[in-house]
Amino acid sequence: MVAAGTLVTGVGAAGALGGDSRIIPLAAGTDFAAAFAANTTTAPTSQTTAVRTVHAVEPGLEAAKLMRSEALLARQHVDQAIKHASDGYQGRQAELKRQQEAEQEAEQARVAAEEAEKARVAAEQARVAAEEAAKRPRVAKPAEGAFTSGYGARWGTTHYGVDIANAIGTPILSALDGVVVEAGPASGFGLWVRVQHGDGTITVYGHVNEILVSQGQQVQAGQQIATMGNRGQSTGPHLHFEVWIGGSQKIDPIGWLGARGISL
Repeated sequence: MVAAGTLVTGVGAAGALGGDSRIIPLAAGTDFAAAFAANTTTAPTSQTTAVRTVHAVEPGLEAAKLMRSEALLARQHVDQAIKHASDGYQGRQAELKRQQEAEQEAEQARVAAEEAEKARVAAEQARVAAEEAAKRPRVAKPAEGAFTSGYGARWGTTHYGVDIANAIGTPILSALDGVVVEAGPASGFGLWVRVQHGDGTITVYGHVNEILVSQGQQVQAGQQIATMGNRGQSTGPHLHFEVWIGGSQKIDPIGWLGARGISL
């Protein structure tokens, strides 16, 4: 067969094959089957038989190839879309996290500013209170008016306080800081107020016209606690003022007030 590929029609081959038998050169191995079929035909012709190479196409196989190719392409698109979506999601999550952190920092800063402002206000209030405390008196004269009677014997009995006369309604002040232990009716005084101070001393304010404090109330030196009146056994509007050391021992208020810088 290899030699036959180099022969030309009619060169010493007619006698070998007989009659008009023709030998057709083969261009390639893939054309062998077509050349063989043309050489063995029983109908001699005067012209050279044309040889064609025909490629068979199987539709199912080609379709499968095309589908696999399309599937690969689609898969690439899907992978790209998934990656794009994933990148976008991660970017959004990162941005949300940054926003949340920024909001938390802003909230912390706001709270810190509020706390700082509260501390500033508290410090300012403490400063003002301290200044006011420094300015206010530590001791006060119980009432303004004329000294009319002192401590001691009077009219066959003992007068345990001092009297300060003035008009009805004259302010009566607490002599020291303390707590109101009684405010209301009292035998012989009509109405009275008693204030206990830090060392246990009690000061008494009798014959008052109007009570302006209540039992248990904290009062400061110089704070008005009542008004002067003429209630009870009284010969005219005045304040009867007493000092009880330790809550019970009645002493002369003149010396007690004088020791604290107050004169009547």
